[in-house]
Amino acid sequence: MTETVVKASHVWKVFGARYREALDAIQREGIGKPEVLKRFACVVGVQDASFEVLRSEIFCIMGLSGSGKSTLVRHVNRLIEPTSGNIEVLGRDISQLGDAQLREVRANQIGMVFQHMALMPHRSVRDNVAYPLEIRGVPKSKRWAVSDHTLELVDLVGYEDRLPKELSGGMQQRVGIARALASDPQVLLMDEPFSALDPLIRMQIQDQFKKLAVKLQKTTLFITHDLDEAIRIGHRIAIMKDGLIVQVGTPEEIVMHPADDYVREFVKGISKLKLFKAHSIMRPLESYQGDGGNGVALSAAPRADENATLDELIDHALGSGRPVVITSAGRDVGVVSKTQLLRSIQGDKES
Repeated sequence: MTETVVKASHVWKVFGARYREALDAIQREGIGKPEVLKRFACVVGVQDASFEVLRSEIFCIMGLSGSGKSTLVRHVNRLIEPTSGNIEVLGRDISQLGDAQLREVRANQIGMVFQHMALMPHRSVRDNVAYPLEIRGVPKSKRWAVSDHTLELVDLVGYEDRLPKELSGGMQQRVGIARALASDPQVLLMDEPFSALDPLIRMQIQDQFKKLAVKLQKTTLFITHDLDEAIRIGHRIAIMKDGLIVQVGTPEEIVMHPADDYVREFVKGISKLKLFKAHSIMRPLESYQGDGGNGVALSAAPRADENATLDELIDHALGSGRPVVITSAGRDVGVVSKTQLLRSIQGDKES
């Protein structure tokens, strides 16, 4: 059974002096954000948010500016106190921890990477990465050894003695990631860490971070306003609007089955060629009768693995002119026809 590492249960955050009255009116009367602001001079940041993040999962929380995504993630390490609801991290209710316990959790179990790294300009790269360990009183030789190892993980060997100003923006971002990893936290909170980077550098660091997170088995909450980024690195995605979580699902589920028009608008420009997998669009082998009900012999049809992308399936189909038989563990399990390929590229457009 997969372990739940972070669990949010019915989290509300209402900002303002009359937050208790405002929350009571929201729950009793069902009033919206504009009415809350007008009647109580309060701002609703998060509305009844619930989700679970599994061990080693990259869980992306995505939304436009003002959607509540950054407010929500700051509840996880209690930089923000919830108005109502609770957050559990590694089985502990974060709101019930005393000051000393909370400091211990932040220092040892939760690492955070912000959009702006706030690297100390007068300290070397090595010292910046080692700083969390210095605060904990770790001897200099040990923290430098940890720092050097972590910098190796993010491909910054040779830059240990440089100052931050001598590095590019992408390299500074990697220093920030290394600093968060230095204390070996079980949970990483990433708040739009790559949004200020140039597109090409951003894609390179996204790929590097995903490989690193998988290698180190870090449970990650990743905040972004960019759906392409969420799809590129996330195992699952939560989409937020006006403080509400509108939909949670895998990238395929979000793109194939948007929950409403808001999500549908987000996903309409997403390329499906490398996102959709064969197992999500195939028909069971026993029910296949060919396009238009005309049976087609499959013995000479090309084979593709169940995790093959649409792009790969199209290559198979064009090369043979036949349907593509989908296999799992060497066994034929389904079929994808040319019609299905075309419909999959169209997405949820009405037939």
